[in-house]
Amino acid sequence: MLAPLCAAADARAEAAKLAPRPVDDARLAGADAEPGNWLTHGRTWGEQRYSPLAQIDVTNVSELRPAWVYATGETRGHEATPLVVDGVMFVTLPWSIVVALDAATGRELWRHDPEVPRAWGRFACCDVVNRGVAAYQGKIYVGTLDGRLVALDAKSGARVWDVDTIDRSKPYTITGAPRAARGLVFIGNAGAEFGVRGYISAYDAETGALRWRFYTVPGPPGQPREHPELVLAAKTWSPRSTWESGLGGTVWDSLAFDPELDLLYVGVGNASPYPREIRSPGGGDNLFLSSILALRATTGELVWHYQTTPAENWDFTATQHMILADLPIGGRTRRVLMQAPKNGFFYVLDRATGELLSADKYVAVNWASHVDAKTGRPVETGLGEWKRTRFMRPGPAGGHNWHPMAFSPQTGLVYIPIYALAYPFHRDKAFRQTPRRFNTGEDFARMQRAVDGYERSLRFCEPTRLTAWDPLTRERVWQVSHSSEMHGGVLATAGGLVFHGTGGDATLAAYRATDGELLWEAQTPTAVIAAPISYAVRGEQYVAVEIGAGGSAGLNFSLIRYENAGYVAAFKRGGKARLPERRLRAPGSVVAPASTASPETVARGHSLYHQWCMFCHGIGVKSGGLLPDLRFASRATFASWQDIVISGVRAERGMPSFADSLSREDADAIRAYVISQAHRRPTLLERSASWLYDNGACLPARWLAD
Repeated sequence: MLAPLCAAADARAEAAKLAPRPVDDARLAGADAEPGNWLTHGRTWGEQRYSPLAQIDVTNVSELRPAWVYATGETRGHEATPLVVDGVMFVTLPWSIVVALDAATGRELWRHDPEVPRAWGRFACCDVVNRGVAAYQGKIYVGTLDGRLVALDAKSGARVWDVDTIDRSKPYTITGAPRAARGLVFIGNAGAEFGVRGYISAYDAETGALRWRFYTVPGPPGQPREHPELVLAAKTWSPRSTWESGLGGTVWDSLAFDPELDLLYVGVGNASPYPREIRSPGGGDNLFLSSILALRATTGELVWHYQTTPAENWDFTATQHMILADLPIGGRTRRVLMQAPKNGFFYVLDRATGELLSADKYVAVNWASHVDAKTGRPVETGLGEWKRTRFMRPGPAGGHNWHPMAFSPQTGLVYIPIYALAYPFHRDKAFRQTPRRFNTGEDFARMQRAVDGYERSLRFCEPTRLTAWDPLTRERVWQVSHSSEMHGGVLATAGGLVFHGTGGDATLAAYRATDGELLWEAQTPTAVIAAPISYAVRGEQYVAVEIGAGGSAGLNFSLIRYENAGYVAAFKRGGKARLPERRLRAPGSVVAPASTASPETVARGHSLYHQWCMFCHGIGVKSGGLLPDLRFASRATFASWQDIVISGVRAERGMPSFADSLSREDADAIRAYVISQAHRRPTLLERSASWLYDNGACLPARWLAD
């Protein structure tokens, strides 16, 4: 027992020696004067994710080697952007765990586990991830998966305060990083698909007291409006709207702040449920879904709003990364906000007024022909209506999802990690709101039947790409394509470089910022989906990133080839550390008992599985590799099925009880369907498609040409 106690004492002593100075508004406003630090989520309040460090450049980036590697001990998705303050790195792990590391060596200084109940992972649409912390006034702030905002002492990791930000009877989660300014900490939440009402909150940084809250959608008619802006919003909703759904509009990721304008920019999410004719019969724009809000940071008062997708219909969130910059437009310098939201258009707005300056397709789009420059509204083609099944472009993953993009003032380009995936929406004609379940309005069982056995043959050759976009000429300058359905965020540096994780290809790559030429690549133990950062310690520049597959892609459709242990790795020129070797996932074997269930029971289980289980265990019981593939479950699992699904004997391992939603007969039907899928033999056509996939065949990228 003595050795661990001594090690803990040594770590505390090291933490005290490295104790960073408190981060305040002055330091955040002057972040460019501290290029060696990474003080807030996007490095500066403007969220450009551009490092002024240039020691590592196009001439020597090939010399990068691992300087240190920290094993996180976690195996779910790693999506966080680390902060570095005066030689100390603060980073979050799955389950909202926070660690402080010596940024020069990777040595752990402290670790805080907020003890999120593992059963709460049931309400995380897209894995139990966390995207980072805020550093402010000597504290580190983290939003937890179960809806709390926690303040930690930056020196020791001790809890200072812990507040609930949600109604705990509702299936809210928090996965995004807080931001801090003006003595406040700002945090939103997630959970629209499960049926919640979205909002953004501001808490006193010192005490944790709630200072203001802005609801993004109105409450039911007859109830008082919490703030005046909801009177305007309510006029854009039908009185027959699905008020019981909460309507969605969650603020689950992007925030930015302009200190001169005192404006907090808030990206608002998708509807609940998706189809507008179900959610708000009779029409209406449904404010403030899929909108960018400019709020007075100190009061929460709305100054302007811009809705990217009026009457949102396809999970087209506007929660994607927002970048603030000053650009020469129309013969003068304009203070702009740039965003590439899910809907496929790249927007440039005047960030003082919300005026639309430009909107252009950055990926293939078929639901709208263009954005009208006068009205600011997309002109819909009708191809996205839910009346019959069509392939939508973009799909619900969006042209760009949560993965941060970057802007280089050096090149004037925005570097966007994009998706090129179409998607077949199938409307659930018998939809009804069901508590604690996905309530998107989709018929997932029907969708699964349409693609069963063919998922791998439907893969596109270039499902993800890194695109360099010129916001002035309004066109793509260069593009790099990847073969994986997962990829990471982006970092731009003054060394003329762009760093990007290639996801399932399991590499971290550096490209020349001007033309996209690959200059350096490091093989990683598993996927890089997080965004890299750059910092300096004692005059030496590092590039650091989290490693670990996951997120919605890892749960639902990506095939993770490698065992998924999590790491934080830092690289420098001439580094002497080594990354762990990749380890291929072992193939599973079917030991499921023979099926004795009737076809009717299996069919019922098929429907129930795709209502309750698909989102973690994969479409058609074909896990992407992040969680167990139930086709290869053990005999003990099948024998203990009721104990697991209904009694919750594995709740502490993240598999909660569904006794509040499923009967024992329901659980048996799901078991019967899983067994049928385990023993299902693919057809000759399906085997041929899988062989082609395994040997590099895929649908040509030109099928998704812009």
